[in-house]
Amino acid sequence: MNAARTLLILMALMPFSASNLFAVEYDLVIANGRVIDPETSFDQIAYVGINDGSISAVSEQPLRGTKIIDAAGLVVAPGFIDVHSHTPTLLGQQVNLLDGITTQLDLEAGSFPVTFYGEHFRAGAQINYGSSVGHWAVRTKVIEGRSMPYIFAGKEVLEMNGPAWLQTATAAQIEQMRLLLNQGLDQGGLGIGVLLDYMTEAVSDAELRMLFEVASAREVPLYVHVRRGHTGDPAGLIEVIDLATETGAALFVCHITHNAMGRIGDWLQMIDEANRVGANITTETLSYAAGGTSISADVFRRRDWRAIFDISYEDVQWVATGEWLTQETWEKYATEQPSGMVNHHYVKEEWVETALQWPGMMVSTDALPAIDISLPTNPNVAGTFSRVLGHYVRDRKVLELKEALAKLSLFQAQWMEQASPAFKKKGRIQQGADADIVIFDPRTVAANAVYGKPYLKPTGIIHVLVAGTQVVQHAQPVKGQWPGAKILGPQKRNF
Repeated sequence: MNAARTLLILMALMPFSASNLFAVEYDLVIANGRVIDPETSFDQIAYVGINDGSISAVSEQPLRGTKIIDAAGLVVAPGFIDVHSHTPTLLGQQVNLLDGITTQLDLEAGSFPVTFYGEHFRAGAQINYGSSVGHWAVRTKVIEGRSMPYIFAGKEVLEMNGPAWLQTATAAQIEQMRLLLNQGLDQGGLGIGVLLDYMTEAVSDAELRMLFEVASAREVPLYVHVRRGHTGDPAGLIEVIDLATETGAALFVCHITHNAMGRIGDWLQMIDEANRVGANITTETLSYAAGGTSISADVFRRRDWRAIFDISYEDVQWVATGEWLTQETWEKYATEQPSGMVNHHYVKEEWVETALQWPGMMVSTDALPAIDISLPTNPNVAGTFSRVLGHYVRDRKVLELKEALAKLSLFQAQWMEQASPAFKKKGRIQQGADADIVIFDPRTVAANAVYGKPYLKPTGIIHVLVAGTQVVQHAQPVKGQWPGAKILGPQKRNF
């Protein structure tokens, strides 16, 4: 029997709906892959048909496509969503995509005005991107009377040592901030970002309550870096849990592992207890152990950071060179380059594993700005998600694969639906979902980026699609394609 006759017989035996599926020719078909949708628990060898940037069909039967990606032996999953990134740059975009990230958001720091965010993507983006309204930027506008729209803007880099980071606001200034925060939300900000720990003595109880009141009234999340105490003191967490419970605001606690430290189990239990009585609180963890931030951060300038983190100068790296610091070099850099970045190594492996096993945990990068390949950053930017899949899923068996994929994409999308309806179509492999897709080899996937060599691309992330357009092919970036879009919350037309 010849091949054509065999095909006709097979088509006749198919259900009518399957025959119709096969009759359609899709823009792109991903064939023969292990398709996993973390929302429905669909997990089988299947075909994904894509038209006009969306998933049009998921079928156990073969589909016809103008273009075919053979995913035999590979996993087909929703593109990863990074809710905590500080690198909306062309280099940051490239290394993120090679790690399977299709949506990159800065929700902790945010921006103001939100219309500025994405300065480096003005000519087009390969990745989806967006930001919250940055409370710190609003505070800078009100208290210092100047605009600093993002943590870096043009050639200007943020230094966290001005009045906005140190000075308590008056009642009138708090009300002015309230107006500007609402303006930022009207512009499409994805909630409100609050760098509370960086201005720990400057933000009064009245100002913090105002932030929760705005978030509650506008029904958007707050993303808070809580005030940090000594070695896991939960006072900063309790402060924001109480406000979230009282106001009904949705609360996202940034990088909980890096704040809770050895008390991570206690912190997660507090969130569980608050949610049981009606709060709406979630959190995230990183997959790399060091913290990364500015050497001028409040915790380094005004507090006993060595006691807080239980480390010393020799446990800190200067990001730009990778060198391990001494007291002498620390003081030199702090004086001469206050906008410079450090990685401080204090997080233990068991803390990360405890965090990852919390049912609703999300994973994010907290990536520092990646501007030029000659300027080091931290390895989070290039290896966070592949590290979860390789180290914590395959090697350590801390998570099952399907469970991990939910923590890399679905949970972020579900949470972010409170900020923008765009996320209802992300984080899923379903008919009608955006075709933001990562295709990887579960047998080989692994992070290669390390401290000192932060841009080494992962192994095993084979193909990446954004809005149905291939932006990574055979683990190499695809040039000249710009399918990424800026994601906004609901906008008002009168701003």
